[in-house]
Amino acid sequence: MKHPESDSSENKGLALNRRRFLAYFSSIGLGSTLMPGALLAQAQAQTQGQDAPQITAEMVKGAAIIAGLTFSDEAVKRIVEGLNRKNSFLRNYESLRELKLGNSVPPAFVFNPVLPGVKLPTEKRPFKMTKVKVAVPKTDEDVAFLPVTHLAKLIEKREVKSIDLAKLYLERLKKYDPVLHCVVTLTEDLALKQAAKADEEIKAGNYRGPLHGIPWGAKDLLYVKGYKTTFGASPFKDQVVDIDASVYTRLTEAGAVLVAKLTLGALAQGDRWYGGQTKSPWDPTNQTQGSSGSSAGPSSTAAAGLVGFSIGSETRGSIMSPAARCGVTGLRPSYGRVSRYGAMDLSWTMDKIGPICRAAEDCAMVFRAICGLDGKDNTLIDVPFNWNAAADVKKLRVGYVKAAFEGEIPDNPENPQRVQRQREMRKFDEEALLVIRSLGINLKPIELPKMTTDAIDFVLTAEAAAAFDDLIRSDKLDLMSAEPERSSWVGSFRLHRFVPAVEYIQANRARYRLMEEYAALFAGLDLFVGSALSATNLTGHPEISIPHGFDSKGQPTSLRFTGKLFGESEILLMAHAFQKKTDHHLKRPRL
Repeated sequence: MKHPESDSSENKGLALNRRRFLAYFSSIGLGSTLMPGALLAQAQAQTQGQDAPQITAEMVKGAAIIAGLTFSDEAVKRIVEGLNRKNSFLRNYESLRELKLGNSVPPAFVFNPVLPGVKLPTEKRPFKMTKVKVAVPKTDEDVAFLPVTHLAKLIEKREVKSIDLAKLYLERLKKYDPVLHCVVTLTEDLALKQAAKADEEIKAGNYRGPLHGIPWGAKDLLYVKGYKTTFGASPFKDQVVDIDASVYTRLTEAGAVLVAKLTLGALAQGDRWYGGQTKSPWDPTNQTQGSSGSSAGPSSTAAAGLVGFSIGSETRGSIMSPAARCGVTGLRPSYGRVSRYGAMDLSWTMDKIGPICRAAEDCAMVFRAICGLDGKDNTLIDVPFNWNAAADVKKLRVGYVKAAFEGEIPDNPENPQRVQRQREMRKFDEEALLVIRSLGINLKPIELPKMTTDAIDFVLTAEAAAAFDDLIRSDKLDLMSAEPERSSWVGSFRLHRFVPAVEYIQANRARYRLMEEYAALFAGLDLFVGSALSATNLTGHPEISIPHGFDSKGQPTSLRFTGKLFGESEILLMAHAFQKKTDHHLKRPRL
């Protein structure tokens, strides 16, 4: 499983070429930073009217190794002449850097996950939730762990006040943050103000809907005016941006109450940030493993009953992985569903924002509030989201990844613990399929497309290197290599600065072929049980993770449903039906 928070996402071929490249320049006595340093110095000197160091044939031959090209001596000579010309494009590169684009300016191109000829749904139907009956719990802890569906009913009936709920969650955040390291900034003043306003409106009969008065937490890559947005990284720990993210604006309009900005691994990588490692509430004393990431805080707080719900983001695993680790329900929407305006950019063609909650229907309620056009993010696609909690789950066309659920798991003397873990997980998976079949669903065994993403995974980090080019060129990037962040972005950003533009484009052409293969897979399916995490993050398909048991060490296990494009209602319905039959999502960690 590829993950944006892991060095394993680096393309092996690119890494090999890099080693050849560095070995070549070392053999002729030149440093590993020669190519960018020399080209930059050349451009700067030309701009300033100084004598510039000359680009040499050896430099060009070294660069050709990275691009996998071979040139004749005559061709190299002409390239050198072109690069050393006073008005070469190296000067244009420097002019681009002088624009100081930062992280917030998107590229002019837009990724579209929808293939030509595909007809998208246009019918908008009424939003139908489960009718719940709930009494006020006897203890504050019982209140804190209620799903949003139940909290909403109590607030609507004015049996619980939003101000009291906000104070409860703020108190729990203060109490358990020293254990979980899940909070970057408490937004206490804002929360109390928003909660008081919600109570006044509800008392006056102006109930906005099921999120009105519900406290929530935001992954700290969403801008909120007047508050720091740190990206979890040392170079940005004092950053304040005078922008409200569209997701924050949408939730505020729905009446939700922001109680905290929550941790993420440095620049959306893992669970290590400048304040330490965020922990899972199921295993907070583990010195080597945290809550996973990069939506570390949103998952940890939702699992620990510190917020009503939270908002995370995913580029390649950053909702699915921590949701699984923390035993919560996490929804990664289709690409183009939720505005990224006012959010940190990591990969413009892969970033997605979604809810992390304690139950699937909670995710449906939050997703309804944040999805749709906002006039600010031009990657959004206008497709209605229809939710009916009472819809007939038997009508869903559901497959399951045969290779993941069937077949013998062979012994491996070199790693017997892994085999034991795989066999233990297989039992949970088999039990899950039995539950799904008991719902009246005829499961169809499927095989995933044979095309892998290994050769194109670098798309993410090439875009990330562009998004943080100013940081890469500064002296602040190395701050992230020290404890406690230990971010592998440091080396990965620099490495992927060497990705040729042509290869990036070729990778996206291969990505189109991957999209075609997954379109063919879903031609007869609404969803499948299982995951193709790296592939479907590139194609833009939605996915949901839910807990489906607890292992021998008391840690949550996870089940995933992957949906057709814009098939959020189908995977949410499947998850909701599963959760009505089971109680794994209702279990609480002991802190």
